[in-house]
Amino acid sequence: MYATEIATDTIPPVSTADTLQKAIDRMLEFRIRHLPVVNEQQFIGLLADSDIMESDHSLPVSSLPQLMINSFVYEEQHVYDVIRMFYEHKLTVVPVLSSSKAYIGLIALNNMNDYFATITAVTDPGGIIVLEINNKDNSMSHMAQIVESDNAQILSSYVRSFPDSTRTEVTLKLNKPDIHTINAAFLRYGYDVKAVFNYTDDNDDSQDRYDSFMHYLNM
Repeated sequence: MYATEIATDTIPPVSTADTLQKAIDRMLEFRIRHLPVVNEQQFIGLLADSDIMESDHSLPVSSLPQLMINSFVYEEQHVYDVIRMFYEHKLTVVPVLSSSKAYIGLIALNNMNDYFATITAVTDPGGIIVLEINNKDNSMSHMAQIVESDNAQILSSYVRSFPDSTRTEVTLKLNKPDIHTINAAFLRYGYDVKAVFNYTDDNDDSQDRYDSFMHYLNM
């Protein structure tokens, strides 16, 4: 998915002529700590709430000595680049620019969380199995074959590596709540099963936990 597909214009940017107080009010209104500065369609930079704290709030945004000018992504960059930007710069919004550097919109952290919940199938009922394997044995096709032999499918997967280690942790979200036989199959093939989580429509609380997390972010 491209960044432009989840960009939105529901949070208006400020211009360099706007007051710092206006920027503060907008951040409070949308519960964010960063705000794009845009003159017409030209992206000037990203304003952080920490840049404003010691300033006279009646002054214009242009009075600030500097802005975060490199905290953006282009419209055709992958969403993973957006996630990296959020993580590396501790942002609450990421501006999205066209190839000609015209401002298109932004991706807020809650939009990113919604997208991540979708791609990881967090709200779909099913079981989760966590494997620890040697890096050289990381064959998704073989893992998929084991799962599919039990009439199940992998809804999502992600890999966690460890520094200075030849071991990798692989988490598989499956579309089948009862995965005891799949767990047994992985053990037969010599996989190290670290954990198994069984979720059904009745006891799957992932949506509740996700909603609670989103409520926490928006406080």
